[in-house]
Amino acid sequence: MRLQGKTAIVTGAGSGFGAGIARRFAQEGARVIVADINLAGAEAVAAEIGGLAVACNVADGSSVAALAEAAQAEFGGAPDILVNNAGVTHLPAFMEEISEADFDRVIGVNAKSIYLMAKAFAGGMKARRSGAILNIASTAGVSPRPKLSWYNASKGFVITATRAMAVELAPFGVRVNALNPVAGETPLLASFMGEDTPEMRAKFLSTIPLGRFSTPEDLANAALYLCSDEASMVTGVAMEVDGGRCI
Repeated sequence: MRLQGKTAIVTGAGSGFGAGIARRFAQEGARVIVADINLAGAEAVAAEIGGLAVACNVADGSSVAALAEAAQAEFGGAPDILVNNAGVTHLPAFMEEISEADFDRVIGVNAKSIYLMAKAFAGGMKARRSGAILNIASTAGVSPRPKLSWYNASKGFVITATRAMAVELAPFGVRVNALNPVAGETPLLASFMGEDTPEMRAKFLSTIPLGRFSTPEDLANAALYLCSDEASMVTGVAMEVDGGRCI
């Protein structure tokens, strides 16, 4: 019960890594708001863990403001823990072939959302002088894969934003860290690969020394540590959960 008495918001928690993190946090005693643009997915996870489902488009300021209102009503203020997990990618293609709409979507969901969530919740954490923010970045922000250029760039933003936030918020007792997962068994996997075939899976796995994809449980275990009091001296870290891919 390492999060007993804590409150948490996890975005993109209706599936994949976010669902795994929300489940683990609840198991460890946290009250969790499960936020996702897919309300049905969020409701299914929330029902499973005894949390609250909230529909949220993290790239839209008014939608994030509504999430903040829901958190105020549910928690009485900013959450103790905020996990910015929601993310999207574009299909693999040469950088000049990616449509402007796809570029805007990737930057909006992966990068602008970090700003919007900070705008909504950082002030409350600062006033309370405590809090933990976890941004889910990617090994793509450290070791980019070809034909995923703008996704790579968006995750590089997340890593740099994490460090900048950590420096600014440290005097207020708020810690900010990131996780860099390698491709995982989530709904985004097929989009990263372009096609989900045994050949493409073998190609991706050949770049991961431990020889397997990451799982929601892998990310949940790392997230639990970074968001718990056990990591009270850890801030500004971008931790690889990648089976050795970035070595």
